[in-house]
Formats: sequence, structure tokens, C-alpha cells
Amino acid sequence: RAEERITHLAHYDALTDLPNRALFHEEIKRELPHVTADSQLAVLYIDIDEFKRINDTLGHLIGDEFLRGVAGKLRQSVGANDFIARLGGDEFAIVQHDIASDDAVSDLVARIYQSLRTPFDCLGHRLSSDASIGIAIAPRHGTDLFELLKCADLAMYAAKAAGRRTYRFFDPAMEKQANLRRALEADLRSALAEGGFELHYQPLVDLQTGAVSGCEALLRWRHPDGLKMPGTFIQRAEETGLIVEIGEWVVESVAETISRWGRLGIQQRLAVNISPRQLDHASFFRKLREAMLAARAPASLLELEITETLAMHCSSEVLDAIATLRADGATIAIDDFGT
Repeated sequence: RAEERITHLAHYDALTDLPNRALFHEEIKRELPHVTADSQLAVLYIDIDEFKRINDTLGHLIGDEFLRGVAGKLRQSVGANDFIARLGGDEFAIVQHDIASDDAVSDLVARIYQSLRTPFDCLGHRLSSDASIGIAIAPRHGTDLFELLKCADLAMYAAKAAGRRTYRFFDPAMEKQANLRRALEADLRSALAEGGFELHYQPLVDLQTGAVSGCEALLRWRHPDGLKMPGTFIQRAEETGLIVEIGEWVVESVAETISRWGRLGIQQRLAVNISPRQLDHASFFRKLREAMLAARAPASLLELEITETLAMHCSSEVLDAIATLRADGATIAIDDFGT
């Protein structure tokens, strides 16, 4: 019995009792030699949307029960011969056998969404879920395990990039996009290391007096191909987490600017946009405060711009950090209000 238990633990997820990643790989390896154009195999990568928010707001106990509920819903959605696994965290996968056309996969996806979006009781909380799903088909998208998994992963990324809560079949163009994203990430890392970023200051003008009443710090990237605007790189910086390091550079530069302007007799409020990823790190606000103190820049001349949606989802830790900055004299502004 002990040996059976050890074998089970090696191949099944302890939380949901679904097959784990190792068994999922074995299943695909076993079935790939038998696929044909008339009997295809579909691999579905399923990433549960906003699971982190449930963990953060309701706690890990509810989060674990929620994942068990999701596993149960996925079990109800698949066919008798389909294989379902939990890959880890909030990622699941399904192997759908004997597919004659993409319609069979689309039908399965429709059942998955219908099931996931139906609210269920989770330790006293009424919850529902949604997912980003990427799909790869063998032999069309590959007959090798890792090639097929890469295609499913790229398709899932495309679904998330399309706004989540949707699905995508793999398309060869996705690989080209992935290569471009990797190159952009490498360029961003180089820009951070080599001082490739700079701040431009957009003045806010009082229309009655014509006086400049403040400025907004705008990030620019001095790229070899020319000056790049945030719209061309901020999303990738957020996806990779580089936005946190870039944000730290921005606040240090802003603190130094406020201090330098002060020595020149310029007392202008300086506004800075805060990224969603920065709000996930309470340490960002601590470093911002430290940068202001180190530069001897008065907090009363700092304005932080936070979008309305972000403000609604701040953790208590982040709210405490913002409250400390406000107590120092900094202003908090709601950006993109009403959107």
C-alpha cells in the first residue's frame, strides 16, 4: 500500500487528485504515434484568469478549495476518453483524443466555459471563474511532445494577450510574435543596464493665467532605431516584471528632478504614473519614499497617478503604503477616471 501511495503521489496532484505534469507528458507521448489526419489529438492549455486575486482577497484556504472546484468542473466538461491534468498553480491541461475536426475542440471549449462560468459554493463564498485557453493539434502543429506543448503555450499566451476569457488555436504567426517579444525583452534589459531610458516633462498649464502649475513625468526609450514611446514597450515590461525595475529608476529620477528644480527655485508638482505591476509590490512605495528622503525632495511636490480599476483592487498592504505617502504630503490622483 505504501508503494502504491508513493507511485500515486509521483503521478497525481495532491490538491485535486488529477494527473500531474509528468503523467500528462506520458499520455501525449503514448498517443502521438497513433495520430492521423482523420484521428487527431488536441492539447488544451488552460490558465485560470484572476486566480491570484482570489488568493489575495480571500486567502489560500479558499484558493485551494476554488482550484478543487475548478478541477471538478473540468472533469464534468471532458469526454469519457479525454485526459485532464493539473500542471501546477492555476494551470490545467486537457488531451482530447480522436478529433476529426476543429469543431469538436470548439465544442469542448464551449462546455468548459459554460461550466467554469457557472457560480458554485466555495466555503461560503459564491464564486465563478474564467480561463484563457490555448490549443495545439497533432499532427497539424507537430508530432513531437515539446513542439506540441510549445504551440499550445504560445496559443494560450495569445488568448491572454487578446484580453483573457477567450481561446486561440495555434497559428505559426504566434511564434514570430513570441520571437519579437523575446528580442524586445532583451533590448529592455540592455536599456536598463546601459541607461537607455529618459524622462520628458509635460507641463500642465493654467489656461486663465498661462502659468505652469505642474508637470507629468513621461518615460521615453532612447533606442538605436529612434525615440520609443511607452505604448511600444510598457506592456512587455509589465509582462516580464521589468516594469518594477524601470519604475524604481523612474522614481529615483523624479526625486532627483524635484530636488534639482527646488535648488533652482522651481516649486512644481511632478506627477508619475503607477503601473499595475508596481501596485503588486508594497516595496515599490517604500523605495519611492526612501528615494524622496535621500534626494531631500518634499513629498508635497509628488503626485502619483493610479487608474480607477487599480485603486479598487489594491491590497491592504499597498493601501497602507499609499497612506504613508499621503501622510508625508504626496497627492494621489485617479487617472483614466470613469473608463
